[in-house]
Amino acid sequence: MDKKLIATRDGLGDELVELGKNNKDIYVVDVDIGKSCKTTAFAKAYPEQHVNVGIAEQNGAGLAAGLATCGKIPFVVTYAVFGSLRMCEQIRQEICYPNLNVKIACSHGGVTPANDGASHQCIEDMGVLRTLPNMTVIMPADYWSARKLVAAAAEMKGPCYLRFTRDAIPVIYDENTTFEIGKANLLKDGKDVAIIANGDTVRLALEAAEVLAGKGISARVLDMHTIKPLDVEAVKACVNDIGKIITVEDHNIINGLGGAVCEVVAEMGKGQVKRVGIQDQFGQSAPYERLLAINGITVENIVAQAENW
Repeated sequence: MDKKLIATRDGLGDELVELGKNNKDIYVVDVDIGKSCKTTAFAKAYPEQHVNVGIAEQNGAGLAAGLATCGKIPFVVTYAVFGSLRMCEQIRQEICYPNLNVKIACSHGGVTPANDGASHQCIEDMGVLRTLPNMTVIMPADYWSARKLVAAAAEMKGPCYLRFTRDAIPVIYDENTTFEIGKANLLKDGKDVAIIANGDTVRLALEAAEVLAGKGISARVLDMHTIKPLDVEAVKACVNDIGKIITVEDHNIINGLGGAVCEVVAEMGKGQVKRVGIQDQFGQSAPYERLLAINGITVENIVAQAENW
C-alpha cells in the first residue's frame, strides 16, 4: 500500500470533473454540501451541468429522475445518511421502480464522520439499498478505485449507489488497475483463510494478511467493492478452495457485505463465515479509529478471528 492518505470522496470529485469534460450528459445534483462532497470543482467547471437544490434531498432525487428521463446521467451527491435513508422512498418509487439511470453518490459512509456523532454515521445504507430491485451497490477501497468505479457507474445503465469515505485512507491501487462492477479484485491469494472486505476496511484486511503470514497462516484477500451484484463465483471459490471466510466492513454486519456473503455460503450448504463489522449498534461521537476499534474492526481482531477458528 502507498503511504499516501486520501479520502475516496476526493476520487469522486476528481472523476466527476473528468467525466463532465468528455460527456455533456453528466449532471451533478447537489444538496448544498458540495464542499464536503467534493463537487465544487465540477460546479465551477460546468455550471450548466450542475444544479444545487438546497437542503432538499428528496427533491434532488426527483429532479435526478427527471433528468434521467431526458437522457442525462445525473449524480445525486450528498451524505450517505441522507442519500440512502431520507431519499429512500424516492429512490424506490421514482428511480428503482422505473429503472432510471440515476447515480446516488454519497460521502461520509460508515463511521468516518466520527466526530459528527451517531446521527451522521450511516451504518445501514448499503444493506437497505441492496434490497431494492434494479439497484447496484458499490463501495471503493481507495482513491483510484473510487475514480475507476465512478467512471464505470457512469457507463452502466440503471440505478447505482456509490459510497465514499470522509476520512483519508491509504492508497492501495495504482491508476492503471482495472475494475469491473460485480467482479471482486483479488489482492492476495492464500489457502488457509479468505478475507473478504470492502471500502476503508480493505487496508485492514491486507495488513491482517501480512501479520497472519508471519504466523504461518496463508490468507486470500478480496476487495468486494460491489456488494450488489455480488461476485458469487468469487465467494464460491473461497468456499470450495478454503472453506473459511472472514468478512470485514464498516457497516452493520446485518444485510451488508457479511450478510450477502452468508447468503451464498448458506445456499451452498458448506463453508464457515465470521463477520467483522458494526455490531448492530449506532455509532458514537469519537475519533474514527476509536469507533472502528469499539466494533472490533481492527487488524488485531481479524487476525484473532483467523487464528481462533
